Amino acid sequence: MGVNGLTIGTESGDDAVVALAGKGYTALDILEQCRKLEEAGIEYYLVYMTGLAGRGQGRRNAENSARLFSRLRPYIISVDSLTLLPDTALYGMAQCGAFQPAGERERIRELQTFIEGLELRVHLLANTSTNFYPVTAFLPKERQKILGALQEVLDTVDEAEMADYRRGLKGLDIGSQMS
Repeated sequence: MGVNGLTIGTESGDDAVVALAGKGYTALDILEQCRKLEEAGIEYYLVYMTGLAGRGQGRRNAENSARLFSRLRPYIISVDSLTLLPDTALYGMAQCGAFQPAGERERIRELQTFIEGLELRVHLLANTSTNFYPVTAFLPKERQKILGALQEVLDTVDEAEMADYRRGLKGLDIGSQMS
C-alpha cells in the first residue's frame, strides 16, 4: 500500500496512564502491534508525553514507558510535554481537581528517568515548543550529555520561570526548535 513509516501517539507505556488518557489500549497492545509493524518491515516512531501521569506519578510512568519502549525498535522517540488545552477531558479534570498537573521541574526529572531507562539505539527528539528545554540526542551515545544538560536546567532555573513559559504557550507550534 506504499506505507513505509508511521508515527504512533502512544504517549505512555504505563497502563494507568494510557487509561487516564482514554487511549483505548494497553501496554501489551502497543507491544503486540509494534511487533507486527516490525515483522512487516514498517518503520515507526513513538511519542512519549511527560506530565501526562499527573503530579507525583512521572517517575513510575517514565520507568514503565522506558521498559516497554526498550522492548521495541522505534526509529525515533519524540517527547512532548503535556499542555492542557480548554475543551479537553484532562483540562476539565484539572479544573475540578480530579487531575493534578505535574510541575515543570517534575516533568524534566521524568524526562531524565525516561532517558536513563531506555535500553535501545534510538533518536530522541524532545524539541517541540511544549518542552521547556528542547533537546535532541542519539541514544545511548549522547545519554550522559543530554542528562547533564537537563540537570543543569534543574540546577539553574526555578519552577516559577518554567511555569511562566508553560503559561505563555498560547498555541502549539510543534515544529522543531534547535536545542
